[in-house]
Amino acid sequence: MVIFGALHLVALVLGGVLFVMFLRSDAGSRFKGPEEDDGGGGGNDRIGGGPKGSPSGGIPLPDAVQSTVRLRGAGRLADLRPRRERRRVVEPARPGRRRVYT
Repeated sequence: MVIFGALHLVALVLGGVLFVMFLRSDAGSRFKGPEEDDGGGGGNDRIGGGPKGSPSGGIPLPDAVQSTVRLRGAGRLADLRPRRERRRVVEPARPGRRRVYT
């Protein structure tokens, strides 16, 4: 019981330390609101200049090959491809007579 009490006391002390650190932090005071002459809003400073052009290879690619199956068409996908041939079943050889040695 003493151990549990000590653990609770340590947790309360650590929680109090964190709470005091939170109250003393000045992270909130560094924020500057937008000024009237700035035009408002922030934005992303990582945005590059201007829109991107088309891909270097062009659209469609010069070596593109049409697919044999169109997935957006009507009907089932299974109907668009020919069925595979079934493998031939090899019948097992007739077992010979079992010889019993006495």
